[in-house]
Amino acid sequence: MQNESDGDMRYYVIIPAHNEEKHLSETLDSLTKQTLPPAMVVIVNDHSTDRTEEIIDSYCGSHSFFKKVNKTSDSAHLPGGKVVATFNKGLELLDDTYDFLVKLDADLILPDHYFEKIAETFSENPHCGIAGGFAYELENDTWTLNHPMKKDHVRGAFKAYRKNCFTDIGGLRVSIGWDTADELLARYYGYSIITDPHLRVKHLRPTGKGYNKKARLMQGEAMYRMRYGFPITLIASIKMALKQKRTSVVADNLRGYFHAMQERKSKIVTSKQGRFIRRFRWKGITNQLFSSAKD
Repeated sequence: MQNESDGDMRYYVIIPAHNEEKHLSETLDSLTKQTLPPAMVVIVNDHSTDRTEEIIDSYCGSHSFFKKVNKTSDSAHLPGGKVVATFNKGLELLDDTYDFLVKLDADLILPDHYFEKIAETFSENPHCGIAGGFAYELENDTWTLNHPMKKDHVRGAFKAYRKNCFTDIGGLRVSIGWDTADELLARYYGYSIITDPHLRVKHLRPTGKGYNKKARLMQGEAMYRMRYGFPITLIASIKMALKQKRTSVVADNLRGYFHAMQERKSKIVTSKQGRFIRRFRWKGITNQLFSSAKD
């Protein structure tokens, strides 16, 4: 585990970017203002057809820690995994002389002290494997919290991984569900997930209040590939339906789950990891039931 003080921590950032001319400059500007600067920021230009590459070149010319990689998307259809495949292209440029690694979207504005605080989190919590803040989106001229998951979940848009944790989980899965699988696998290997509510990240491209049918089908596929099993998938789908106030969520998730089963989609965790995930999920369900009963 990490022994360095937070001020000595070295980190790398990888930004997958496809047609991000609208917000990319603001994201890169926020990185130049960090009180704990990154050792390197790799921006992976994934076959952009707008001014994305021009913007990247401009920042690379004025700041030595910015690096550009060009990538042409694979012809193979990789639902939910395209961003990870792009991230992995950037990973090829990096050595292992970092303390933590960051996967960052190209439409964010980070607080100036964001990575200084992330470094403190890793330094003060040696078992922390993944850390991050919370996303805020502009609604009616007010930056409002948008965090549909539990408070101990870090959004895939700005995940920071301790090096040992990233290595132990085997990197990110090129698959739908990658940003849930990573946290479950981190826990499997004994790491904790820590979020800091004081770190407010401005998300410039709102995700909306709900998910479309295709996204719900893919969610069901992700549950299959993470070895949730039918009972947990059903319970999770009902919870999602209640939260979104949309009954069709259950049918769409289950349709995606059974389609993945019929197609014999490959699993993204081992059998042993799957058993751990099911136990972890059942424990969470049981705790929530007891908590509700007490209330």
